[in-house]
Amino acid sequence: MIGHLSPATTTRLEKAAIDNGFDQELPAPEGWLGFASTQAPLRIWLTALGTDLFLITLSQAHVARALGEHGTPMASPLPEGATAGRTVTDIPSLHRLVRRAFQLSRTLPDELLHVFENKTAALPKTTEAERFVVQRVGQGIFRAGLIDYWEGRCAVTGLAIPELLRASHIKPWADCQTDAERLDIFNGILLAPHLDAAFDRGFITLADDGTVIVTADLDTEAREALGLHHPLRAIGLADGHRHYLPWHREKVFRRPEHPAGTNHE
Repeated sequence: MIGHLSPATTTRLEKAAIDNGFDQELPAPEGWLGFASTQAPLRIWLTALGTDLFLITLSQAHVARALGEHGTPMASPLPEGATAGRTVTDIPSLHRLVRRAFQLSRTLPDELLHVFENKTAALPKTTEAERFVVQRVGQGIFRAGLIDYWEGRCAVTGLAIPELLRASHIKPWADCQTDAERLDIFNGILLAPHLDAAFDRGFITLADDGTVIVTADLDTEAREALGLHHPLRAIGLADGHRHYLPWHREKVFRRPEHPAGTNHE
């Protein structure tokens, strides 16, 4: 049963929210603290049971479903406005959970498209140069979204230097039929530069389980130079990625029937 929060616990919960993107306080039921963000549409409510069980409930069910290994799902009762909740057993885990919820809310399900539409609504799109400017805006939004979704790490190597990472479209921008496809967070993977180049040019692709598949066009020496001579796997693929990966395997990956690849991004 949710009870009164002590001043010390209240401070710890407030810090977990504010430090991880939730900069607006919301009215909340007795025993809960409510927060919103000026940078994401998600609302959260936090509380604690004793000193070793911390609860977060969320307004967006799709974010709660995407939290994966972060925390343990909790049952009702939930504060009004919440759709799901999770629990953790320590404050560092709560910080990670709140931060991950913030990141996912900024990217799922179609937040990147909304940001793109808002930022480009007033931009002219008549000439090729004007359309190029719009495209660059979209690619910047897409890159920022992938950094959020993959938590600033290469999905394969774990390299965590965002300045070095590349936003790799699975289905290239030029081949997408709609802006919804172009800005779909699941149509991309954050990769280290050498893997991005190999992926973009079809020297590697991904199986549905994330296994890196290397083209026969790369000999042993090239594989060793690229670090592709031992098994690699992308971590964190979701069903949304598996919607696009068959396209990459068929249209971009270098097979004997189309050795040059067809990635035009």
